Amino acid sequence: MKITIVTPTYNSAASLRTTFESVLAQTHTDIDYIVIDGNSTDGTVDILKEYAPRFEGRLRWVSEPDNGIYDAMNKGISMASGDVVGILNSDDFFVSDDILERVAANIGDNDAVYGDVVYVDSKDITKTTRYYSSARFNADMLKLGFMPAHPSFYCKRSVYERLGLYRTDITIGSDFEFFIRAYLKDNIKTAYLPMIFVSMRTKGISSLGLQSHFQVMKDKLKALKLNGITSSITLVSYGYLIKLLSLSRYRLKKMFKGEIKITVPGMVDKK
Repeated sequence: MKITIVTPTYNSAASLRTTFESVLAQTHTDIDYIVIDGNSTDGTVDILKEYAPRFEGRLRWVSEPDNGIYDAMNKGISMASGDVVGILNSDDFFVSDDILERVAANIGDNDAVYGDVVYVDSKDITKTTRYYSSARFNADMLKLGFMPAHPSFYCKRSVYERLGLYRTDITIGSDFEFFIRAYLKDNIKTAYLPMIFVSMRTKGISSLGLQSHFQVMKDKLKALKLNGITSSITLVSYGYLIKLLSLSRYRLKKMFKGEIKITVPGMVDKK
């Protein structure tokens, strides 16, 4: 089974090597890797040229102006040749070398599979700062603003062909709007895999602080309204409260006991 991985980049020179090494380390090698760069000026393109030979023809990339991260994702998905498509952002990396192998083994008759992600300190990527579990997700929870962890979401290319791509008129929450269409309109069949897929650096677009959280809330309410789904700012705010409580429980039970240790496949552990 061929899996397409799409990586949007823009001035990502500081983190891109880690992303690439984690892809190269994957035991499932039937991949179609697409990098969509937004005309970077910081050396990102030089790194692309450096790594391209190591992928032995499995990496395709373009560097040109775009209209933001969702536009870049859409370009990549439109170029995809794999049976299954996933997004791996340029600040992110796989936590082990068998992620794609387990995606291929478990997707079966499902439209998609998904799991968990962790956030790591941008200066020390072995240090976990937050855990996002998709374990309790169900379609009705979208009305509270919940969704499966997008960086862990791998779906069949036919789903995008049927439902369309990400809206570029939604600043941060276009992935949430896509999930509304997928789950509440199309009733896609998905399976949760109880595993961590990806580590995400905390400086990503959806982890930029309080202002970002307000924008996410606005985008989620807009996405629900666009699709005719009844919700309210009270319901979405309640969802955030539940999420915060869940994070607190995780930090007490797991993080401080050192049960989650982050390494980078293909690279020496950085301490």
